[in-house]
Amino acid sequence: METKKHKHSDDEKDNPHQSGNEVIHNGKADERSQIRDTDLDLQDVEGIGPTTAKKLKEAGITSVMELAVTTIEQLAVDINCSKDSAALFIMAAQKLLRESNVLEKEFVTADFVLEKRKSMLRCSTGSKSLDELLLGGIETQAVTEFYGEFGSGKSQICHTLCAMATRPITEKGLHGNVIYIDTEGTFRPERLQQIAVTRGFDALEILKSTTLCKVYNSSHLGLIVKDLGRYISERNTKLVIIDSIISLHRAEFTGRGTLADRQQRLNSILHKLVRIAEIYNVAVVITNQVLSSPDTFFGDPTKAAGGNVIGHTSTYRIYLRKSGENRIAKMVDSPYHPYSDTRFTINQKGIDDLEEGTRREKELEGGSD
Repeated sequence: METKKHKHSDDEKDNPHQSGNEVIHNGKADERSQIRDTDLDLQDVEGIGPTTAKKLKEAGITSVMELAVTTIEQLAVDINCSKDSAALFIMAAQKLLRESNVLEKEFVTADFVLEKRKSMLRCSTGSKSLDELLLGGIETQAVTEFYGEFGSGKSQICHTLCAMATRPITEKGLHGNVIYIDTEGTFRPERLQQIAVTRGFDALEILKSTTLCKVYNSSHLGLIVKDLGRYISERNTKLVIIDSIISLHRAEFTGRGTLADRQQRLNSILHKLVRIAEIYNVAVVITNQVLSSPDTFFGDPTKAAGGNVIGHTSTYRIYLRKSGENRIAKMVDSPYHPYSDTRFTINQKGIDDLEEGTRREKELEGGSD
């Protein structure tokens, strides 16, 4: 029997025979691939007994997966323990998930990662040209940011993705449900219904598959993101949309004196989203507002709001801007996408391709703006 080495002796007394490794061994090593997060209990985590498990559940952490994606600082506050103890609990939860084959190992070879990425799910945006810019569509295990001025098509992309994500994988969907976190009051079920009907989808099924969460202040947004893992598991969610990520923070944190606090809160939310996207294998899409830089004399003075915090955290950044009646999407930042742009339009189908004649005419005019 393996002896635990941790600081919470009360848990050792409460649960002297519990070990995270026992979930995997005890004659069940050949069934590791069948183990899921829902098959694991908090007390299966090394160092956690009934006392700590009760504190975790009272704090809203009810599964090993939720514990694994919690931040050290937040966990220390939630269960009133030291940061060192919180770090041990989180690392033990991640270790258990890796031993259970729920999470990948910490060190793997690049060829293994490449093979895994080949099977990664991608969701169509509804526009072939925009899908080509994204090399197939919106990826799971990544945070994709769309930013642009008002009317550039951010919310329209989000509405279209709600319809596309519910489609089967063979139809470039994610075959799952959607969580739509609305901070600006821009979600319209009538628009989603129109997109679904125009595309020939079952509108009622798509409406039932989309869960709306209205957020009214930045603290509320932080709490929703904190508990997001539970909602994802309960609703078989494959796509999470936040429209927009910066709106409430810009309204509440005014002046330079509050900038540091605002950026730190944003940083905490975004890093939580990155961990959720990777561990739960979901696609996360955020929209962002823009600001104008008055010291820019040449080129486009429009910049994404949120500064370097959002820029460094987003896996992919796409800049949207108006071009007459149509829109231009430009890949601004990506680990591997080509830095190019494409054109699309907005109609009753949501996001859609330009007609062939219009597209050829635009190409003859000189390509991208």
